[in-house]
Amino acid sequence: MKNRAVVALFVAVLLSLPALAQQPAASTTPDNSSQTSSTNATGKAPLQYETRQGFWGKVNPFARKKYVQRQITPIQNRVNELDELTAANTKMIKDVDSRAQQGIQMASNKANEADQHAVDAGNKAQTAQQTATQANTRLTTVEGVVSNIDQYKATNQTEIRFRPGQAVLSQNAKTALDQMAEPLKGQHGYIVEVQGFSSGKGQAAIATSRKMADAVVRYMVENHEIPVYRIYVLGMGNAPIQTTAEEGAKPKRMSGGRVEVSLLKNDLEQLASSSSAPATSAPAATEQK
Repeated sequence: MKNRAVVALFVAVLLSLPALAQQPAASTTPDNSSQTSSTNATGKAPLQYETRQGFWGKVNPFARKKYVQRQITPIQNRVNELDELTAANTKMIKDVDSRAQQGIQMASNKANEADQHAVDAGNKAQTAQQTATQANTRLTTVEGVVSNIDQYKATNQTEIRFRPGQAVLSQNAKTALDQMAEPLKGQHGYIVEVQGFSSGKGQAAIATSRKMADAVVRYMVENHEIPVYRIYVLGMGNAPIQTTAEEGAKPKRMSGGRVEVSLLKNDLEQLASSSSAPATSAPAATEQK
């Protein structure tokens, strides 16, 4: 009898081991359950393992296929939910990053546009400053020209010689007058001074010198279209000629006839864009033959 009781007790212990092994190690309190559910990513309660397996589940020490499926299915569903949540978060992060990049690009474009506007404004200001400077320079030049409008300076001079008692231009004289008058076409701010000198005495010498000067003026007006109002004529007669070879030398009286043609200009030509200053030449003497 004692042996049977020991065997029965041993069998009962063996049968109770699977049931004890399948029970959870520790029970979760209500406070811990609420705290865990609040920290889950899905916001759902933690998975609960099934403890009721029936008679055969307690008796059989090995887990059955249906039991394993029932235990794995909630876990798989929860994993799928986490995957969906992760995908949604990833998409949201990408959308936020895309909007941030668009905002940064728009801000950069606006900054570049503002920089370009600033550069354009600076260029316009510089152009305006240059225009103002040019206008001021031009005004200063005009003021100087106006103040010196009546200040003429000799720039070119030639001498035409005549035989005694004659007032006819030679070919050499015409060539010399051509060289002086040709560059004057289209110019402004000049006058031509013509002075005649003749040997003899009194009014006869003055009349002769005026005839020679008139011959020079007539040639310049007819052949080079120099306005008459720009020519000043004076018959000097037998007035003495001041020589500059030696300082303190006395004026000399000449024999025969001669005409001095002087070109005088003021600063008005600075205002004409097409003007060109004629080169100053030494007095040229052409003898009547």
